[in-house]
Amino acid sequence: MSTRKTLQELTLKDDFMFGTVMAEEKNCWDFLELVLGFPIGRIEVIREKTMAYHPENRGVRLDVYAKDNEEKRYNVEMQLRTKPEIGKRVRYYHSQIDMEALLSGQEYEKLPDVYVIFICDFDPFGSGRYCYTFQPICEEDHQLVLNDGSTSIFLSTCGKNEEETPESLVQFLKYAGADLPASTEEYGDAFVRQLQESVRRIKGSRRMEEKFMRLEELLREERAEGKAEGKAEGREEGHALGKAESVLELLEDCGTVPEELKERILTERDLDCLRRWHKLAARAASVEQFTKEMKPEAK
Repeated sequence: MSTRKTLQELTLKDDFMFGTVMAEEKNCWDFLELVLGFPIGRIEVIREKTMAYHPENRGVRLDVYAKDNEEKRYNVEMQLRTKPEIGKRVRYYHSQIDMEALLSGQEYEKLPDVYVIFICDFDPFGSGRYCYTFQPICEEDHQLVLNDGSTSIFLSTCGKNEEETPESLVQFLKYAGADLPASTEEYGDAFVRQLQESVRRIKGSRRMEEKFMRLEELLREERAEGKAEGKAEGREEGHALGKAESVLELLEDCGTVPEELKERILTERDLDCLRRWHKLAARAASVEQFTKEMKPEAK
């Protein structure tokens, strides 16, 4: 049985640490400008945004989701294991972001530019590159670009072409792929030192320690629930109520919960929905943030 990590043992590769560090606007902003190579306007960062547009369709949970003042969208994901379907995974993420970005009745020209960035702790294409950038081009004439506004970028911590890659990006990727001892070493790069300071601050925060412990407990509960089968309807009703009360308990740590919101949570009986809200409440910095991010799940 694998031993669960403590907050102090996490590195940037771990989901909780990656999401928390990149949720800080300056970190996310500087990262995007480093990778994309152009200035970005003021951004709004949402950590772990869930998109699910129909109960019969597969939803996605985006690690880090941001948009700038030009309405461009940015999605950043940390990938630790090789996945043969990684190209189709990126395609689906693009489609879900497009669905969220284009309102009913709007023209297609309103679709914003979308950048999906995967940070891979492996070489996704085996060519030894630190960075692979894909945009739709014409097979018959590579000078023709479709200009559909979609860009997919795969960063690899296992790159070997340092002479072709900006030094700051190489340093970031070495840090992103580092184990715990190597992640605390001195790096000759200002952005990496900025990230190291964020990690130290997070590990020194009692509030973050509590959030991490709650998240771990939530994951343990979900794994246990996943093994249980054949629950009676009355038992499921009680389970749903208990989960709803847990959501409220977490929210009350963030501030006063309006009565309308309390009623909505306590009357919800969809366990999948309540699990999503429970995760969101465990990570929310305020009741307002929770309310804003739960709206896509509203019935």
